[in-house]
Amino acid sequence: MKFKKVVAFATVMAMTMSMAACGSSSSSTSTSSSSSSTSSSSEASSSSESSSSSEAAAETESTQEAALVSGKVSMSGSTSMEKYVSALIETYAEINPNITVTAEYVGSGAGIEQVIAGSVDIGNSSRNLKDAEMESGAVENIVAIDGIAVVVDPANTVDDLTQEELVSIYTGEITNWSELGGSDTPIVVIGREAGSGTRGAFEELLGIEDVCAYASELDSTGAVIATVAATEGAIGYASLDSINDTVVAVKLDGVEATEENIVAGDYFLCRPFVMATNGEISEQSEAVQAWFEFVYSDEGKAVAQEVGLITVD
Repeated sequence: MKFKKVVAFATVMAMTMSMAACGSSSSSTSTSSSSSSTSSSSEASSSSESSSSSEAAAETESTQEAALVSGKVSMSGSTSMEKYVSALIETYAEINPNITVTAEYVGSGAGIEQVIAGSVDIGNSSRNLKDAEMESGAVENIVAIDGIAVVVDPANTVDDLTQEELVSIYTGEITNWSELGGSDTPIVVIGREAGSGTRGAFEELLGIEDVCAYASELDSTGAVIATVAATEGAIGYASLDSINDTVVAVKLDGVEATEENIVAGDYFLCRPFVMATNGEISEQSEAVQAWFEFVYSDEGKAVAQEVGLITVD
């Protein structure tokens, strides 16, 4: 329609310019009208370009939304990884709301069994996978590094243990804090249940698998911390990122349990956080692959750092 108007106007102008009665005044009018026509044409062009730009932007946004993978990701496993995994899920929900991620915290061994059986997409483990687990198809995908802190109740005056002393406590050779310079108080040895990733890593790092003399074997990180905090003479172990001010983390061989000391290699009680899959990541669903892309991205690494973990490349 705009094009027809311009053609009609151009025809009128041609007829006007051919009239013999045109003088300088008519010429000025013609020039003014021509300028007005050019201005109108420019405005129309600008309006058209603006409209096209808006449409292109809307199309790009629509394409980006369509490009987001949708689906579900199910995880099960380590209770020590609960704080980390929960933070990841919360952050990822803002990045890609089209994928629903769920997690259960039932222990590393149970989580790995479930991923091998195909009942979940990912088995979370706070220890390295065993040979038998990998032979059954589980693939070890390390997503972060965590330290294991040894904790005592707040009233305990012993704040430093050697590796040999720690081994002797957990194997029952040392049974009273007075033997370590503390008060005459029996040592109450607290640990995790069989199948716990934290227990597996702790015992393996100290070389005391299946020989620990536990007074209590608890089924979660939170339970260990709460029991140690409330029990005189108690000692336990827990994920470094789960420690709070209700317990005291002792030094080991004079070294504090900190991220800096773990990175430097000075603190010996540390282990991997693993998100195991049944087969390689590339063999998983698009939703699971998208999840791992996030976990290993800068955004995912930022989450790990926020909860006190060490990131991996």
